[in-house]
Amino acid sequence: MQINAQNVVFCAFAKDLIIMKKIAVFASGTGSNAVNLVQYFSTKKDMEIALLLSNKANAPVIDKMKALGVPTVVVTNEKFEDSSYMLSLLREYDISFIILAGFLKIIPPFLTETFDNKIINIHPSLLPKYGGKGMYGMKVHEAVVAAGDKESGITIHYLNNRYDEGEVIFQAVCEVTTDDTAEDVAKKVHALEYEHYPKVAEKILQSIKN
Repeated sequence: MQINAQNVVFCAFAKDLIIMKKIAVFASGTGSNAVNLVQYFSTKKDMEIALLLSNKANAPVIDKMKALGVPTVVVTNEKFEDSSYMLSLLREYDISFIILAGFLKIIPPFLTETFDNKIINIHPSLLPKYGGKGMYGMKVHEAVVAAGDKESGITIHYLNNRYDEGEVIFQAVCEVTTDDTAEDVAKKVHALEYEHYPKVAEKILQSIKN
């Protein structure tokens, strides 16, 4: 085969071509973790937060993500359970990975099957303690303090179709003192979330081939 300058330029371009892995964040609340994720991935060349999906039209996370330039979509419960609509939406944004950031709705089986080991969640306790339906946010921290636990932390796990029962990927621990209020525990846990959630998500994405 004859090699000319055009071939060389094309090969150099192909070698440097970056395949972008696009992430959807599902969130229902204030969005502090979602904002932290966007800020973290904004520095990456091959990964980006391409979509914010919320099931609550008045969730503060929506305005925060719009301000950061992230496309946002609000879905009704009916649309969220509609496999044709949801899978079409995620294909439209070329989503290859889903991160839950305070999303208070169970993920339907068609999503966990389509995105097998490509959906992760963070829970503000050391699962299996204080997990399950209805256990989120301050409710978890109040339970930790009421029980007199000496430690709490975060659990990052894959999603299945049961609340907080997916395979554990990572846990980090913080001390709980006898003087700590639920608000104090929340601050410690949030610090762990902000530090570790983006890094763990990035590591998983790096292991995904497509």
